Amino acid sequence: MVNIMKNIMKNIMKNRKKIIRSVMIVGLLLVVFFSYGIYWAFFDMNRLPTGEYLTEETSPDETYTLKAYLSNGGATTSYSIRGELVFNNLKGKTKNIYWNNREESASIKWLDSDTVNINGHSLDVPDEKFDFRNQ
Repeated sequence: MVNIMKNIMKNIMKNRKKIIRSVMIVGLLLVVFFSYGIYWAFFDMNRLPTGEYLTEETSPDETYTLKAYLSNGGATTSYSIRGELVFNNLKGKTKNIYWNNREESASIKWLDSDTVNINGHSLDVPDEKFDFRNQ
């Protein structure tokens, strides 16, 4: 009888550990999914509004072209500038690298083949980005 009770207690403890482990894994997955959802909905630069074309400048070696767009968010928000980097060698592949609020014009100057200055913000392309929401 004592051995039977020990076996029952051992099985209960074993199942309790499995249940706790399962709950922790499911909880972790929910946190990761929720965090990614917030990033996707509010901070992903690929979801920026298109906007109205303003200007463009090509890099000195003609590897990149930076296009600037004016985005009007409506009556409750100010104008914003979106900078889109075009990879000329990759058949027009694009990447958003600049997003700044409360701007209505874009001044683009290439400092060298890989460094561009947009409205006073220097970026080393194609890796760096400027997003006012992260400042």
